[in-house]
Amino acid sequence: MQNNEQTPDQVQELGSSEAQGTEALQARIAELEASNAELRESVLREHAELENQRRRLHRDLEQARRFANEKLLNELLPVYDSLERGLAIESGDAAAVREGLALTLKALLKVAESHGLVQVDPVDLPLDPERHHAVSMVEAPGKAPGTVVNVLQKGYVLNDRLLRPALVAVARD
Repeated sequence: MQNNEQTPDQVQELGSSEAQGTEALQARIAELEASNAELRESVLREHAELENQRRRLHRDLEQARRFANEKLLNELLPVYDSLERGLAIESGDAAAVREGLALTLKALLKVAESHGLVQVDPVDLPLDPERHHAVSMVEAPGKAPGTVVNVLQKGYVLNDRLLRPALVAVARD
């Protein structure tokens, strides 16, 4: 028969190794808890940074929307001033007023072109249904059928996208 009883030295040795194991486990738990707290703090900091960045981007986007036309409007101010000066003139002949209006229109067209606006003036070109809207057909001796002979209202293209089609009269077949 075997004796399953342990000697006091063996019991003390077992208690000592259990205590060492428990201390090691508690040290490991404390280490993992510290690491967990550090990771949690890092995640919270990253989350706060992302939230701040999202707010900054939203604010910048809102500012960009509010002031998107600032450059264009600033360039239009001299045209506005020219029109006001023209209207303020009490006397003057029609030729001078006409010349002033022509110069103001030229300045306006220059501003528009600098922002990607191009006039569609298709006289003597074939009808292009993508850019022209035919409103009438007229007799036009010497012109090929379907050729634009008169522009009733100019069209406009903004950065290669049709803004308004030109209203035209075309030569009859």
